[in-house]
Amino acid sequence: MASSDLVFVDLETTGGVAQRDRITEIAVIRIANGEEVCRWSSLVNPQQPLTPFIQRLTGLTDQMLADAPTFAELADEIEQQLADAVFVAHNARFDYGFLKNEFRRIDRAWHARNLCTVKLSRAMYPEHRKHGLDQLIARHNLSCSARHRAMGDAEATLMFYQHLIAEFGAERISEQVEKLILRPTIPPNLPPDIFDSLPTSPGVYRFWGEQGALLYVGKSVNIYQRVTSHFQDDHRLHKSQQLSQQIFDIDYTQTAGDLGAQLLELQQIKTLKPIHNRRSRAAKELKTIRLQTNQHGYLSASIEHHIDMSDLPAHYGLFKTKKEAEKALNGLVKSYQLCPALCGLEQSQGACFKAQLGQCKGACQQQEQVLAYNTRVTLAMQGLKLKSWPWDGPIGIREHDSFSDIRQFHVIWQWCHLVTLNDEQAFYQWLPEQAPEPSFDRDCYQLLQRYLFGGKTTPDVVVLPSWPAQ
Repeated sequence: MASSDLVFVDLETTGGVAQRDRITEIAVIRIANGEEVCRWSSLVNPQQPLTPFIQRLTGLTDQMLADAPTFAELADEIEQQLADAVFVAHNARFDYGFLKNEFRRIDRAWHARNLCTVKLSRAMYPEHRKHGLDQLIARHNLSCSARHRAMGDAEATLMFYQHLIAEFGAERISEQVEKLILRPTIPPNLPPDIFDSLPTSPGVYRFWGEQGALLYVGKSVNIYQRVTSHFQDDHRLHKSQQLSQQIFDIDYTQTAGDLGAQLLELQQIKTLKPIHNRRSRAAKELKTIRLQTNQHGYLSASIEHHIDMSDLPAHYGLFKTKKEAEKALNGLVKSYQLCPALCGLEQSQGACFKAQLGQCKGACQQQEQVLAYNTRVTLAMQGLKLKSWPWDGPIGIREHDSFSDIRQFHVIWQWCHLVTLNDEQAFYQWLPEQAPEPSFDRDCYQLLQRYLFGGKTTPDVVVLPSWPAQ
């Protein structure tokens, strides 16, 4: 890493929502050329009472903070303490976001390159699942003079960083840090402070060109991080350079979580048709494969464009084009020795072409046992079989981002996203006809399959009545 100072920072706050809660304590330890050069800390009057939970967690009380300076009174000192350095914190999104919001309250822009030691720990110790400060203290035998006090936690974060250097060497850690804090290059048609307004919360972002042309829609669990990654120096390939030259504005919509961001991204790509999102655009008419039994008892396949949402398991695969469906069938014919004529790939009254080559077992001529052939077809198609909707009616999926305090309630029915509301109660005032006509969408189906049954999350699902009372 280039010779930048590092400031190890920790905050204590009145709660976990940056837009609502306030800072109660701040600690900063500055490292220059590998040596500590100063440390500074202060209590901060949050101008709001502490909850009993926060008092128990931190040991701070309203009385202790009553005579402390407010953030506005400390702002100059804090900015000076953080100046010209990489901002380092454990779960930097939290501390960095709180500071940005505090500066925003007093109409001051503040921005710094930041390094999250949670991400650094994940990069250096990928074999471990948990990377919270408590886990790092125990795992690496670090000492912490006062857990859940600003200086104690800042010291523990610094000790973890020093432990990494001792274990892996300064050069390797410096290389990893550079990857995590690459400085974005601001597109030439955008103001220099454009990135300062971007939140570090989930949502969808949009790149706009001249005269309101929508260039690109993307999503992320961290809008700031994802947007700036488009313009990192080591990512500036020819295509990225072209896009950078075309951008005249960036805006965003915050969501309550990753699912909300993905659903909104899908919706906006398909309805707004951004110039650079060609791959995710809606297919004009999805194709699927259906099986039926012919007059001799053999299962035969056909490519169809109508999808019966009430009988999804009768469909196999979702394809944007007939050519894509035929390619899938050809692969199954080859892998399972199926008959291309019975799979609708050849128009043949007698033996198919592969039967003449000895590559088909003769189902097209009734020379193979029906049970044997149909068993192979069933096995071949199993991986393409669509899943039936597992609930009797619609469901709602709750999401809450504690950092921004945004809540969303996504109403889903038959794998279709009907509407996103603020909460479950709003569902009972909502009328289904207020939402766009639901239509089966391959991307939405696959997204919901992963989210609900992929095992990476535990969705907060509410089973809803068929429809609100009219």
